Formats: sequence, structure tokens, C-alpha cells
Amino acid sequence: MNNFYKNVLCFILVQAIAITSLITLSSSEPDNSRWIHPWFKTWHIYAVNELSKDQTLLVHCKSKDDDLGIHNVTVGSEFTWKFRPRFFGGTLFWCYMAYDNLHASFKAFWDNQVLYNLCDWGTCFWIAKDDGIYIRNIPKNRDDYYCNWEQGRL
Repeated sequence: MNNFYKNVLCFILVQAIAITSLITLSSSEPDNSRWIHPWFKTWHIYAVNELSKDQTLLVHCKSKDDDLGIHNVTVGSEFTWKFRPRFFGGTLFWCYMAYDNLHASFKAFWDNQVLYNLCDWGTCFWIAKDDGIYIRNIPKNRDDYYCNWEQGRL
């Protein structure tokens, strides 16, 4: 089989996968957008400062391809970004947060079904509190503890 036919076959296969993944699992579901594969969604990630005593939170998030810069986030505000995951997976964002003499580093987005569910298939909230970093569990409407602050700064 020559390269032309291989390319046509590959194109047809990719299109079939894309169309299949756009088909919803249930037409009775009021919001079918969650059943669209994460590759086709625009994801929104929020880094939220819920520290006490008017502490400014330093936030630095990046991926292999994108450095989102260093941001000083005041109490009650947030740093946010949006993106579309890579088609064949492997999208990874991580964040570094710090205040006073404490810091934390963690993955903020990765290809994972549990994360997709926690973020209700499109919006992740990472919340800095005095006792650590939390992720908002949107389906259960609560903040779940994720990691500790560590002493010192990197």
C-alpha cells in the first residue's frame, strides 16, 4: 500500500474517532457537554487565593509548552487560564504557589478520569488555604484537601 492510501486511511480513521467521541451517551441527559471527550473541550483552570490575613499568593503555572508567568494574587481573587488538551493526550499543567515562607508544587491538569469528574468535565478550581491546597469537587460542592504547604521557597 503506497503512502497516499495510508494517509487517506489514517485520515478516515481519525475522523471516525472524532465523530464517535462527539456522540453523547444519553440523549436524556440535560447537559450533554460533559460527554464530549476532553480533547474537544476548552478547559478553564482557576488558582484561587482564600488565605487569611490579607496574604498575597504568588502563583506560577506552566506546561511543557506554555509558561503562564508569575502572578501575585490577592485574597479573594484568582488567576485563570483556558486551553484545549492535546488531541492524543499528554496535556500536563503544574503550578507553584507560595506565600510568606511556605510553598507548594502540584499538577493542576493532567489526563485523568478522576480529575475530569472532580472538575465537572471542564472547570478546575485550585484553592490556596492556610492549611494547604484544595481542589473544588464540583459534583459534591465541596473543597477536597490536595496537598500540604512546605517550609521555605524553591
